[in-house]
Amino acid sequence: MPAPTDFAPTQPPAPFAGLVVVELGHSVAAPFAGQILSELGATVIKIEKAQGDDARRWGPPFWEGAGAFFQTLNRNKQSVVCDLRDPDQLHALRALINERADIVLQNLRPGHVEKLGLDGPSLLAAKPALIYCNLGAFGASGPLKDRPGYDPLMQAFGGIMSTTGEVGRPSVRVGASIVDMGTGMWAIVGVLTALFQRQTTGLGQVVDVSLFETAASWVSLLAAQVLASGQVTPKQGSGSPGIVPYKGYATADGEVVVAAGSDALFRSMAKVLGHPEWVDDTRFANNPARVVHGTELYGLIDALMLQQPSAHWIEALEAAGVPCAPVNNLQQMMAHPQTEALGLVQDVPGSGMRFIGLPISFNGQRPQPRSAPPTLGQHNELLNPRTTP
Repeated sequence: MPAPTDFAPTQPPAPFAGLVVVELGHSVAAPFAGQILSELGATVIKIEKAQGDDARRWGPPFWEGAGAFFQTLNRNKQSVVCDLRDPDQLHALRALINERADIVLQNLRPGHVEKLGLDGPSLLAAKPALIYCNLGAFGASGPLKDRPGYDPLMQAFGGIMSTTGEVGRPSVRVGASIVDMGTGMWAIVGVLTALFQRQTTGLGQVVDVSLFETAASWVSLLAAQVLASGQVTPKQGSGSPGIVPYKGYATADGEVVVAAGSDALFRSMAKVLGHPEWVDDTRFANNPARVVHGTELYGLIDALMLQQPSAHWIEALEAAGVPCAPVNNLQQMMAHPQTEALGLVQDVPGSGMRFIGLPISFNGQRPQPRSAPPTLGQHNELLNPRTTP
């Protein structure tokens, strides 16, 4: 059997060609889920209010008519403006879903789709094979189920911010929208599971994911430590509780992260730093001891790392087999030869825009963007010619 890298180049994969997705989505979570499906070949019809998805105005920077945030989340899609307060347009939307949709993604404010008859049970009653995914805020049940939510709120409520930053300093939000985008990924897991089950049952179902549940899952490793010890783990900066040395260090000209997560790697790191005797010090002899005496050990390492530039340490540590990496900014990451070799930054057909593609390949081929993000209402004829501006 050939290795994955030996596959002959093929056309970019489109395994979901023929599937139709209606996205009642805005902001990040549902649009990201829709984008994943669209990049894998599905037809995604994005339903927007008259003013459009709020993310169209998230900027500057703006890129070819809309905020860069919106553009990167909505390539390949079709945009239809629908006034959900207009009975005729609402009826036309229900008809579109009933006639064409395999999947519905929705992250409208809690309770809104129920009032409109666009909720999962109502639509499945008319079309039992439909797969309907709610991307909620706090989840489908519980005292907070009707509250809205956004990524920074869920990083706070879900415990992520309490673990991020330096001891004694204010909590810090992870810069990337990990809760929103993670919820979009869990939506895809749920939708694919429902599609698989539909192959044997012929029936669709309602899938529920939420920002809060995603945030809780991201801290599951740290939560396990709390559950095991009964103690709340303090902030670790760039480090990790339970593993020492395992963090970032300031160098003479930048920052380097070193992950010496085993006794053997610590031994190699100690030699690179010019202190092989550390491995015989009872404070540092094994990982549990190093965790207890982490403040002392990090104080010693911090002072040494400042004495040389990042390139020096990376070369020396890599030669010793110790995992390490520079702290790249986004420009440095995207310009790196590794990023280029993987083809991660992709051109968008029909535009001058470039975005980071899906982090997955099939037989060596990464899915490619098929079309530029839509202008607002570009495909209104799909719903009702009367809605065309």
